[in-house]
Amino acid sequence: MSRQKKITIYQVAQQAGVAISTVSRVLNNSPNVSQATKDKVNEAIKNLNFRPQVSARNLASRKPQMLAIAVPSFTTPYYTEVLKGVKDEIDDLDLDIVIYNTGSKNPEEGVENFFNRGTADTIITISIDITDTVHEQLQSSEIPIVLIGSSHPMYNYFELNNRKGGFMAGEHVVKQGFKSMGMILPALKTKASFLRHQGFVDALREFKMPVEDKFFIRGESTKHAGFTEEAGFEAIYEFDKMGEFPEVIFCANDTLAIGAYHAISKLGLSIPDDIALMGYDNIKFTKYLDLTTVDQKMYSVGVEATKRLAQIIRSDDSHKVQKTIDPVLIPRGSTKRNS
Repeated sequence: MSRQKKITIYQVAQQAGVAISTVSRVLNNSPNVSQATKDKVNEAIKNLNFRPQVSARNLASRKPQMLAIAVPSFTTPYYTEVLKGVKDEIDDLDLDIVIYNTGSKNPEEGVENFFNRGTADTIITISIDITDTVHEQLQSSEIPIVLIGSSHPMYNYFELNNRKGGFMAGEHVVKQGFKSMGMILPALKTKASFLRHQGFVDALREFKMPVEDKFFIRGESTKHAGFTEEAGFEAIYEFDKMGEFPEVIFCANDTLAIGAYHAISKLGLSIPDDIALMGYDNIKFTKYLDLTTVDQKMYSVGVEATKRLAQIIRSDDSHKVQKTIDPVLIPRGSTKRNS
């Protein structure tokens, strides 16, 4: 006679549609679980005839053990800078870290798949919008979470003011005296690039400057949502095929600007004498190109978000911290107007 397979806490979590840590909180009669969630878990326990071991009960009695960081990419300069801030601050929390790459083309779907695994005790998301599905998953798991680069009324977040950054870029090039302006955008239409474009165009219109659609070009490469050096390089050659360049080009991020910078040089043109150029993010390399950019304070945002997560873990603080971080213009020689 075959022996019946033992039911585990993982199967209970799957049937109840919650995280493993939530099941263990119910087993320990934690007050930090809603009655509806308790009912779902207890129903699954009853249906599966689950008999918890001591180790399963102990899961919830300890502090969080695993921090998951969900991020569309961890190889681009923007994300690595944010991750540095998280890493440098997380040492004091004694947490293991897993970085989950959701992919850039559909990060929301990627993070939904990650939450379905129910493996983390606490989470930081970077530049991922909280869909209704993810919101439901988070509500059922009831684990601490902090959002970076996105916002939601139910969660702690540190949003980046992309529209203001785009407006600052537009205002800067107008005040430098340029009369025709263009922009290089990523191939995929992301929320960040949309808001930077919106802010840039709003500034041009506010200062009664022309907005010419032909000077707003997207690269072809879709890797990292199109925020790459290759895409910036491609876009410059699109301008070249058109046979006309604006006086200044604003790139939706610094990696696009670096690719554009190289293409402009390959064409035998000079920055800023022939074409002025600026980026967005203020990654380290821009300093050595003398590239005007917009600083998003990426490292400090990572630090600040992790400090907030530490407060939630240590004191079970239910107060919501919801901040929008304003960027800072970093003017350099690449947009210096010839007198």
